[in-house]
Amino acid sequence: MTVRELLSHLKSPGQAHPGSLSFGVHASTQVASLCFDSRKLVKNSVFFAIKGGKSDGHQYLKLAADAGACALVVEDVKLIPENYEGAIAVVPSVRKALNELAAVFVGEPAKKLFCIGVTGTNGKTTTTYMTEAIFNQAKRYAGVIGTINHHYRDQVWPTEMTTPDPVQFQERLAQFLKLGAKAVALEVSSHALTQSRVDEVPFDVAIYTNLSRDHLDYHRDMDDYFDAKHKLFRDLLSSSSKPHPTAIINAEDEFAKKIVVGPQVRKWTYGGSATADLSYKILSQGFDGTRFELTTPVGSQEIQLPMVGLHNVANACGAIGAALAAGIDLKTCAEALANLPGVSGRLEAVSNTKGVHVFVDYAHTDDALSTVLHYLNDIRSQGRLQNKLITVFGCGGDRDKGKRPLMAKAALKSSDLVVLTSDNPRTEDPQAILDDAMAGVPNAREGVDLFREVDRRKGIAKALELAKPGDVVLIAGKGHEDYQIIGTTKYPFSDVEVVKEILS
Repeated sequence: MTVRELLSHLKSPGQAHPGSLSFGVHASTQVASLCFDSRKLVKNSVFFAIKGGKSDGHQYLKLAADAGACALVVEDVKLIPENYEGAIAVVPSVRKALNELAAVFVGEPAKKLFCIGVTGTNGKTTTTYMTEAIFNQAKRYAGVIGTINHHYRDQVWPTEMTTPDPVQFQERLAQFLKLGAKAVALEVSSHALTQSRVDEVPFDVAIYTNLSRDHLDYHRDMDDYFDAKHKLFRDLLSSSSKPHPTAIINAEDEFAKKIVVGPQVRKWTYGGSATADLSYKILSQGFDGTRFELTTPVGSQEIQLPMVGLHNVANACGAIGAALAAGIDLKTCAEALANLPGVSGRLEAVSNTKGVHVFVDYAHTDDALSTVLHYLNDIRSQGRLQNKLITVFGCGGDRDKGKRPLMAKAALKSSDLVVLTSDNPRTEDPQAILDDAMAGVPNAREGVDLFREVDRRKGIAKALELAKPGDVVLIAGKGHEDYQIIGTTKYPFSDVEVVKEILS
């Protein structure tokens, strides 16, 4: 049985609710859930045998059959028990079949929403939050799915990955729609694209922010990493069933020129160049925000952004491009961004009475760290400030080791003082991670311009101790995270809260 034949057995989908999807496979069979995790098998479920990086779901087909699965979706029938009497769908890709079925079971909500996908190494979260703010200002309320959480207006759902699995993803879209959403702003990770998690989304807009070294523990190389991102534009947006699909592309990124879209896709670029379709000119900037003029295909507008850095101006351009593609006017965009309080852990200012400019940021690559430090230094030089810039950062364990020395080099190059500490060491030796980073700064003078402290709380305290009124302290790497992973255990830890405790 093919997946289409399996679909033909389905009754009309019922109302989706968190944790389950109800539909009929046969007139006498009620399905309790879609399942691709053998630990969550229940009777009358459809089991999808996904081939993963560490295990193969086909190994659990007997377990699924014994648990009472009413249908199996497989790529290979060899391990299906001979006495299994349920439905069997043999497909080229179980991942794609799961995506397709998950969408159908909840009524294909993405077809009824204005769908904005944001991809790139940095800036995805901020761009989705800016997009949400503009759409909400226009009363075209948007849900957000991304790294920090999933949310629609005041309702929030926690998450552990940037783009969720297809079942949770489609359920969330259905929930947004039921709550009254008209749009969704979605962070689209390279993992999600390679694993076909968003293949059933007919995108209205796709935004490309940038590409720099990251996730090379998953991708073979930078070309492979780019190819994953490119899929959003080359394949998904270009084949979208929406009437006016639009690509919004950061023209200042070196990979941008490689992006190809179909002939029916409208393509807008953004950047500081006058040749960009959305071209910005900085009017003023400081530690309290940035004022810029934006010229677009529909006119010009002065915008006050209460966020620091040209990278956030670029993020704003991407969000405004999405809004213009949806027919929202520039004045509404400006009003929404002027009232945006900021994004958790994205150059988030931590107020204090010590006179120190403290920022917490999610920068966890050398490029992101260099970018943030460049803008903070730029603000210092424009104001002719003599204050110090102190950077606290660490590198994640069980992740790409090659970027560790690059991050240390970037931090020391653009900071007066650096405190090297732990991020989420996970199952690696925290001291060994610091050693890897130190290889990138062989000329660092430990105890003079670089301080090494494996305990993150003590590392933050050291930076704040070194800071004088007027100095700038950047605490990078973890951003919005309210935990630290040591070994396999998550411990409560928030950079923002730690700073507040120390400076209180």
